[in-house]
Amino acid sequence: MLTLRGVHTHIGAYHILHGVDLVVPRGKLTMLLGRNGAGKTTTLRTIMGLWRASKGTIVFNGRDITRVATPQIATMNVAYVPENMGIFADLTVKENMLLAARYAKNAAAMDEKRLHWIFKLFPAVQKFWNHPAGKLSGGQKQMVAVARAIVEPRELLIIDEPSKGLAPAIVNNMIEAFAELKASGVTLLLVEQNINFARRLGDTVAVMDNGQIVHAGSMQALADDEELQRSLLGLAI
Repeated sequence: MLTLRGVHTHIGAYHILHGVDLVVPRGKLTMLLGRNGAGKTTTLRTIMGLWRASKGTIVFNGRDITRVATPQIATMNVAYVPENMGIFADLTVKENMLLAARYAKNAAAMDEKRLHWIFKLFPAVQKFWNHPAGKLSGGQKQMVAVARAIVEPRELLIIDEPSKGLAPAIVNNMIEAFAELKASGVTLLLVEQNINFARRLGDTVAVMDNGQIVHAGSMQALADDEELQRSLLGLAI
């Protein structure tokens, strides 16, 4: 579904990505792993056009999107949840969801069947529907951020560190939700630091270091090879 070939990204005077090659298979969950500062977030932002690739190509569903503007990419059934979640703190959960439901002019016009499915995935979204989003806990905000990204059907969901700072019970809830999303046919690309989270969900994995992909393959193969884990990530699962 998504392919990066030889992608370089410069941010000001800094050369962050150094020829990234990445394949995200359709209908699978791909984990992007690596140490802090390896270039993972820059890769996601470059895919979304928030930072422009200075060299290389990005192809989504057979279309070159390397020079396509972010708002246009967002209309291609692609959703992005940044590390900071991007929640509008002064708006209610309902208003945050409505902003992402581009074809609904008010809450009553939102897809009721889809909302019930989202409420099942993330009960906190329903529970705090009329509460200011800024008053929620970190885990609840993360649920709202992901729920907002899927309020309309998406082909590709890109999420930066969904389990960061979350309590174990909420991480388990997030894992179950992503598993159901994958089963529904959504393709997912996740940056993650929680290796157990990655092992339980990932189909394929790419490991970054110094702005390049240094390993790509099945998540299971990486999970089964402690020596490879240590050499790539500096730790074992």
